[in-house]
Amino acid sequence: MITRRPAAGLKVALMAALFASAPIMGQSAAIAQSASHPPVITRHAGTFNGKKVRYTAAVEGIDVPDAKGKPSARLVSFTYVADDLTDPSRRPVMFVFNGGPITASLWLHIGVMGPKRVAVPEDLSADTSTYQLVDNPYSPLDTADLVFIDPASTGYSHALPGTAPESYYSVVADGQQVTAFISAWLSKHARLSSPAYLLGESYGTVRAAEVAAQLAERPQPILLDGVVLLGQAVNIVEFSQRPQNIISYVVSLPTLAALSWYHQKIDRKGRTLEEFVDEAWHFAQTEYLAALFQGSAIGMVERDRVAKRLEELSGIPAVYYREHGLRITKEQYRAELLKDRGLLLGRTDGRYLAPMTSKGLAEDPATLIMSPFKRLFADYVRNDLKVDWPEEYVIAAQVGGLEDWKWGGTTPFSNWPYTDRLLKVMKANPRFRVLIGNGYFDTTTTIGAAELAVRQAGWPEGRAALAFYEGGHMAYTVERSAKKFTDDIRAFVRTTP
Repeated sequence: MITRRPAAGLKVALMAALFASAPIMGQSAAIAQSASHPPVITRHAGTFNGKKVRYTAAVEGIDVPDAKGKPSARLVSFTYVADDLTDPSRRPVMFVFNGGPITASLWLHIGVMGPKRVAVPEDLSADTSTYQLVDNPYSPLDTADLVFIDPASTGYSHALPGTAPESYYSVVADGQQVTAFISAWLSKHARLSSPAYLLGESYGTVRAAEVAAQLAERPQPILLDGVVLLGQAVNIVEFSQRPQNIISYVVSLPTLAALSWYHQKIDRKGRTLEEFVDEAWHFAQTEYLAALFQGSAIGMVERDRVAKRLEELSGIPAVYYREHGLRITKEQYRAELLKDRGLLLGRTDGRYLAPMTSKGLAEDPATLIMSPFKRLFADYVRNDLKVDWPEEYVIAAQVGGLEDWKWGGTTPFSNWPYTDRLLKVMKANPRFRVLIGNGYFDTTTTIGAAELAVRQAGWPEGRAALAFYEGGHMAYTVERSAKKFTDDIRAFVRTTP
């Protein structure tokens, strides 16, 4: 049973949008491998979910070994631990990381989870210089300690001398370094008995699945209590929308409906966003799937009927669907929906708009929010956390291209068993559960694909929950969604058996 809570150049650009928390930007040279600093410790107090919490912040590096036991990377994390814990073994710890591959964790850090958050104005056209860093009453610090992990070659983390940074450019090796860090952190801070959780965003959801399994496979297993996947990519069924991959069009339709509702390109008839999306999802998995399965064998009358219904749900004229085999890719949708106004929809957040230029679909209007995150995080680290290190905080590693990343499969017939990795943990730990969250207006990782992941993963009944939020790939930039997401995390942690 699914528990649902309502609520060539082009290819590279698309993949970057999927596997980062947002499109990769601010790339720079790798951190010097010799960088090493003592921990920076500061003490603070804040009010989270109405509860005052005194906590200690630590920016510290931990050396981790590679799969052969050789020290290979120094991972620098940002940690927030509540003071005066009477029984640390009962206090949950959540390890948090973003996507990429490979990006730093600042997006989740000051986007929603940390004690400060970037206040993104409701006016999406607001000057980004007006964005501010404010106290974050939604941070789940009242419920769990938080550890933000930056993989090697991001943030202040780096490969150690003698280790090539690209040796970590694979699902397995990337997961191994994070697994080694979590084990080392729990041991160093005497928290091996604490309930432990992961939160990964975008590609970070693939990392979360791999890390959870690797922790369970250790000679002395560390069995997590749960994993949160935000903007999940663990089933990767919809990103490359080949014409023959009919399921990708089925699971994408609810997102197209959400965007047509938001931009008022359809007749809402008094229906809420959730109601309209549910209507589209029902049609997608019944009549639409059946029509696509028929392919060229579909009769003209049935084809025209389905095309008309698609127009009513997506805002794209029926004639387009008739001429394109009842299909429109998410990318083409970005250009077609508001073509009459000369506007392009955002990729990671379709609420954002920009005039269509000669760059076409290579542009993503939603990237404008990235610059203030980088600026405000630098101010926060320097002024609040008192880190004065000379090294640059690297936003994203310079992976040569996503074709250089080793995803696990080696042929067109290979399986990509990321959901299987979580199934393994569920079998090892009956307490382990998964929470999947997605933004309604995200065209990279969609709400339909999230539902499909839960239905097709083979996970035991009742062990996975879904939650959808107003917003895009970083839905937490909408304040009410930030609150809902962190409330969902609190409920998820507190109800662990």
